[in-house]
Amino acid sequence: MKNGRRVVITGLGAVTPLGIGVHESWTRLCEGESGIGRITRFDPSALPTQIAGQIGDFDAVQFMDRKAARRSDLFAQYAVASTKMALSDAALTMTESVAWRTGIILGSVMGGIGTLYHSIRSVDEGNIEGLSKMLASMYMPSAGANDISVVFGIKGPSRGISTACATGGHAIGDAARMIQYGEADVMIAGASEASIVPIFIDTLARLKASSTRNDEPQRASRPFELHRDGFVTSEGAGVVLLEDYDHAKARGAHMHAEIIGFASNIDAFHATKPDFESQSRCLEFALRDADIDSTEIAYINAHGTGTVLGDLSETLALKKTFGNHSGKLMVSSNKSMIGHMWSASGAVEAIFTALTLQTGVVPPTINYDTPDPECNLDYVPNVKRTTTVKTAISESFGFGGMNAVIILRRCDN
Repeated sequence: MKNGRRVVITGLGAVTPLGIGVHESWTRLCEGESGIGRITRFDPSALPTQIAGQIGDFDAVQFMDRKAARRSDLFAQYAVASTKMALSDAALTMTESVAWRTGIILGSVMGGIGTLYHSIRSVDEGNIEGLSKMLASMYMPSAGANDISVVFGIKGPSRGISTACATGGHAIGDAARMIQYGEADVMIAGASEASIVPIFIDTLARLKASSTRNDEPQRASRPFELHRDGFVTSEGAGVVLLEDYDHAKARGAHMHAEIIGFASNIDAFHATKPDFESQSRCLEFALRDADIDSTEIAYINAHGTGTVLGDLSETLALKKTFGNHSGKLMVSSNKSMIGHMWSASGAVEAIFTALTLQTGVVPPTINYDTPDPECNLDYVPNVKRTTTVKTAISESFGFGGMNAVIILRRCDN
């Protein structure tokens, strides 16, 4: 980000299929554990895909009062929980003056689809009187940002965005721009998803996009591997607290990483077929924004969904962008363990990228048994790697050709 103020990450919060909180999720991720299992939220036996990454043991009342929880869809509850964790991690007190200079960009693809789905079923069953009067405000994708504002008293610029699988990346990148150009000093940015409902799971199966390895759920998500057969849908949220560097330094905040580059574009090609040239261009734009040479990148936190076309396109994009240096890159996919969290993927993966910079641990790509000759980069197969990483990329390439690339650099505080 060559112009304007520097932007750093000072707070992390996440709810993932691996755990409630960043520490548990990160620890299990680095050990190569899978959070994928058979769907238990409803009976999936009639569906081609019967597995997902579900959140277990989540109690919204630990993060918001009971009345507010009753009026919120599950995706908004995940968002509020992750925000509370991020604020706590950043040790930021939300005073009146801070609140006016703090904004929110919280994204979601499906919003309150669970609330809407069950409400429609209730009407079909003749129980219209049982509908919540808050239904309209519960299923809007902007409900997450609204609930965060109310729970934490945040009064700055706010957005609820939806850009398919790139939503989390866009939320963080756009929030960083707002700080960069002086619209806010602090931004809460991320995304949340709670879309494990029959209609959505079935739709993905009909697209032939999701894995049908129902008998071995923990081995189903296989990014870049020869026998991959699609992604595994999951749910959860990721939120980062972004700050102007001088603001963070003045209050003695711990800085997890600095955002030094961001870019986004769209393929203008096909709803479900990615365009590697457009993805490569997005990577090039981000490198230009960061004003660094491509050889400075050591690690790529890949989109890596486990689809045949998607993984190949991403590999080709990296080769085109990095040339000979692509063979020296470490590339890994968190989705091999946490599944595809849709909007939340980019946010959670940015968090894990920041932790790689901070700890020197590169999480593995698990279930990598047989290499694909066409996907022939270093995917950090099956076992974590410990090394020094100073600069890394978190990339998100979504349905409809929505692309987002964030470049992060280690902060030595």
